[in-house]
Amino acid sequence: MSYLLAPPEIARVEREQARGITSREVVRLFEAKGARLSEATFRKYVQAGLLPRSRRVGRKGKHTGSTGIYPVAVVRRIDLIKRMMAEGLTLEQIRESFVTMKGRLDDVEAGLAALVAELERRAREHPERREVERQLGRAQRELRAALRRIEWVGGRVARVGRSEAGAPGAGAGA
Repeated sequence: MSYLLAPPEIARVEREQARGITSREVVRLFEAKGARLSEATFRKYVQAGLLPRSRRVGRKGKHTGSTGIYPVAVVRRIDLIKRMMAEGLTLEQIRESFVTMKGRLDDVEAGLAALVAELERRAREHPERREVERQLGRAQRELRAALRRIEWVGGRVARVGRSEAGAPGAGAGA
């Protein structure tokens, strides 16, 4: 399965756009690689649950409205969706695959990261700061391990579902 955007290229975009990316920027990025992706297709992926919804960010100036900003992870996810479609999978099969589970897992990770950041902030002011920070560090390591296990299980479950459906590319190496 070949990439539209090479992993180092995706990593660069994730670094440069860490605060978020607009649908227009995503479309331009993929069009520059020769991929067919329109704003309408992007919206269709969001409506199908393959991509997260945007958050609205106000623009500077009077009466300028707001812009929808997406987590930069949509770039990686669209690349995966396009690769799966190139294998012959339909949007429905993709939605039933690990892509949707991975999206939920990404949401859980983001929520946990926000919670941990808040706990770290509060721990700095706690009378038992060192012990609280030590326990929080331990909890973070355990959370990361649990999330990796869940991701592994999700990948295996999706692979079985694809092979049962007779999807192209299913099986041991998929």
